[in-house]
Amino acid sequence: MQLEDQTVIITGAGSGIGRATAKRCGAAGAFVVVTDVNTPAGEETVEAIEANGGDAIFHELDVTDAPAVHDVVDAVAAEHGLDVMINNAGVGHPPSRVEETDESFRDSVFEVNINGVWNGCHAALPHLKEQGSGAIVNVGSLASIRGLPKQAAYSMSKGAVLNFTRAVAAEAGPYGVRANTVCPGFTDTSLVEAMLAGYDDPAAARERMENEYPLKRFGDPEEVAAAIVFLASEEASFISGHGLVVDGGYATT
Repeated sequence: MQLEDQTVIITGAGSGIGRATAKRCGAAGAFVVVTDVNTPAGEETVEAIEANGGDAIFHELDVTDAPAVHDVVDAVAAEHGLDVMINNAGVGHPPSRVEETDESFRDSVFEVNINGVWNGCHAALPHLKEQGSGAIVNVGSLASIRGLPKQAAYSMSKGAVLNFTRAVAAEAGPYGVRANTVCPGFTDTSLVEAMLAGYDDPAAARERMENEYPLKRFGDPEEVAAAIVFLASEEASFISGHGLVVDGGYATT
């Protein structure tokens, strides 16, 4: 199995891409540490992993709380070891032009999408570097490589995630640690549904956006999870500092 006997921490694993990734990691043989700010949702993810024969535990975690992130990562590493850190937790925002976006709202997006990823890497790297192996996968977005209209704050945050990951890969590579970013296009998750809800006609907005994709649809969380697990596994042993775009061909248009 791809992740047999590996310990994997996943942030934001209570729903969407995070939950799909946690379940796939469990099926791939990993011991999965599910974290989320939503305790019932995180516990449901653990139950789903265990129902499929996997092994998992849950830790409530707000990724913007740096000391808390360190506490969870340090405790997991001490008790179970640590092989893979997947920084998935993220938030979006309703459609708004740059000049219409309140700075406090912009900052809240940055706090989760940028600082949350920083905190996860900051906590995991000492453990991974000390053992001389491991992988980090940060979840970016199509917005990491394409500026999306009326999504300026989100685009800025996800662009930062991609370039930060490249810096981590350059620093950690000599210690045997890889770091990559997965950049999904629009995926059927609650985050995308919340974004669509900001339009006057969400159904029409969805149809218009889907038609912009060569595959004429949004992605499924499981399709993104497959890419994340690939990058986390030894099948990607010579891939580092990369942004893997999983977008149904959108970036080619």
